[in-house]
Amino acid sequence: MLRAGVSPDYLTYPFLVKASSRLLKWELGVAVHAHVMKTGFESDKFIQNSLIHMYASCGDIVYARKVFDGMLIRNLVSWNAMLDGHAKCGDVISARGVFELMPERDVVSWSSLIDGYVKNGEYREAISVFEKMCGSGPKANEVTMVSVLCACAHLGALEQGRMMHQYIIDNGLRLPLVLQTSLVDMYAKCGAIAEALNVFRGVRMSRTDVLIWNAIIGGLATHGLVKESLELFTEMQIVGITPDEVTYLCLLTACAHGGLVKEAWHFFDCLNKHGMTPKSEHYACMVDVLARAGQLAEAYQFISQRPMEPTASMLGALLSGCMNHGKLDLAEIVGRKLIELEPDHDGRYVGLSNIYAVEKRWDDARTMREAMERRGVKKSPGFSLVEISGTLHSLWEDPIMECLQTLDTQILVGAAVALVAIGAGAVYFYCSNKPKGFTF
Repeated sequence: MLRAGVSPDYLTYPFLVKASSRLLKWELGVAVHAHVMKTGFESDKFIQNSLIHMYASCGDIVYARKVFDGMLIRNLVSWNAMLDGHAKCGDVISARGVFELMPERDVVSWSSLIDGYVKNGEYREAISVFEKMCGSGPKANEVTMVSVLCACAHLGALEQGRMMHQYIIDNGLRLPLVLQTSLVDMYAKCGAIAEALNVFRGVRMSRTDVLIWNAIIGGLATHGLVKESLELFTEMQIVGITPDEVTYLCLLTACAHGGLVKEAWHFFDCLNKHGMTPKSEHYACMVDVLARAGQLAEAYQFISQRPMEPTASMLGALLSGCMNHGKLDLAEIVGRKLIELEPDHDGRYVGLSNIYAVEKRWDDARTMREAMERRGVKKSPGFSLVEISGTLHSLWEDPIMECLQTLDTQILVGAAVALVAIGAGAVYFYCSNKPKGFTF
């Protein structure tokens, strides 16, 4: 175009900037920006909005903000681009600040903030924003619901997930494949396998892709439904869907739960046969398969033969197998290696201390606790999430008694069940709004 002597105008530059953004080519975007300034179009709001989006997509939130601050007139697209930019860069505090300053908000504004919280791991805050949106904001769309269902899946908030599903139905939202996949994933991760299968079977097989198959196979595998997950994999191949790295990770998880060592080796070898390179997650899962099956020497050899250094997840799987099968000598070696890898992780010191305690090596156990204190590593209190009537409640391990005293009877019963489920054994506590204590 330039060689032909045709000059770009205000309609040309947004497409060039968008191309740079899609390619994540920061240098190309900067070159286009320089050309914009050279030709005098830097004050065009459409070009400025495109530049904000491009810089934010490339991770340069500072320059995105510079363009935003230099705008004489900002419209809703400008504000949304800045909000989304902060959210995509993981700065949800700044994203929330932009959101609160916006003169008006649309569904894109709310969805961007919710998605930012989800991607930052702040799932409860994401749901809280969605609840505010339902009360005072616009109607959610399919993009919003994908993010909210992801939050429910990570929290294991089944009742809230069901309410989100009902919201989709009540508001007549379309069900594109990505939203159906999110529903399957949410139900599967929350343990509602029948509901996950029901949504999955409601999708025409000709419309499915590898993502929805991974969601259902992974859900079945995680919950120990090994036979069913392998049968679905066979069905997936019949339909003509090509498995990817995540599919094989799900299959290895199924093999770990089912003690299927031979099948696990087959799936692991399939990665290389089909042109995929096994990632550290695949190695960790393979170690878990061998360790659960009691093949600890093979698991250790498998880790040692790996071209790269073992990850904490690999060694953690091996350590768990050593403890379960009473191989405390190997457990000590692995435990020490884990501390070398993650010297600031409290669980690594506690794990090795527990190994010494099992062997009644009290001095070594004490030494490990002292080493933890010297480094300034503090044990993080554990907590459990209990969902009562669609509301999530956090139960902190320390101080657990004070926490339990503040809850009502219904939540208290749920808490006791949760504590017993995670191996607390007999749980004794007193409920202040009842004349007698409860024992579970």
